[in-house]
Amino acid sequence: MIESAFAILEVEDIGAALGFYRDGLGGRLTYRFPPEGQGEPVYVSLQVGRSELGIGLADGPRGSAAQAPFVLWFYVDDVDTVTAALAARGAPVLEPPADQPWGERVSLVADPFGTRVRLGASGTAADRT
Repeated sequence: MIESAFAILEVEDIGAALGFYRDGLGGRLTYRFPPEGQGEPVYVSLQVGRSELGIGLADGPRGSAAQAPFVLWFYVDDVDTVTAALAARGAPVLEPPADQPWGERVSLVADPFGTRVRLGASGTAADRT
């Protein structure tokens, strides 16, 4: 069911975050969306040692106790099936499965403690039919 997992830090300034995690800690940029030359990044991935860290542009100010500044991301084999299974077990579905412009299908659920968990799979719903 799960292929891999990593944390995504949600920030209000990706440039400042890159200054800290890439330039200060020596992380290596491995992915940027949108690509260079197509606007300011809203998401980047860094290789930090043997680990991967995602950094995404927050929808709004972070820091309140009700909204942690990170989300856990799990790549799964079928976003719709896993989302439905978690919902059946009582997990709140914060965003139903939807195709994204970068070519993945994703949903957002919450664990029993309120931690946001993003489920993703490569390709869109049309790719799976």
